[in-house]
Amino acid sequence: QVQLVESGGGLVQPGGSLRLSCAASGSIFSIYTMGWYRQAPGKQRELVAAITSGGSTNYADSVKGRFTISRDNAKNTAYLQMNSLKPEDTAVYYCNVRGVAGTRNSLDAWGQGTLVTVSS
Repeated sequence: QVQLVESGGGLVQPGGSLRLSCAASGSIFSIYTMGWYRQAPGKQRELVAAITSGGSTNYADSVKGRFTISRDNAKNTAYLQMNSLKPEDTAVYYCNVRGVAGTRNSLDAWGQGTLVTVSS
């Protein structure tokens, strides 16, 4: 079983910054991709950013230039640095991990979500 522990959400004023962390633990053989998704009230969950084990990144157009995803492969941890936050960034942010579990089955795990609120 794989556990994802997210942290770093909270309330921030427009223009401010937050850093989210996602630590994966448990029965993991390898992790290919770590990503962050978000879901605002009344909207579908959307990809914010993702990073492969090799360091390739992918961002939603709405966050390019403001958010940066990174990872520490040794710690199975991903980070999302969010700068110049806007009210429209308000959402529950979910961590996602894809790879191979210790059982050699495919791994696709989700965190419990962390709330980011951007408001004055």
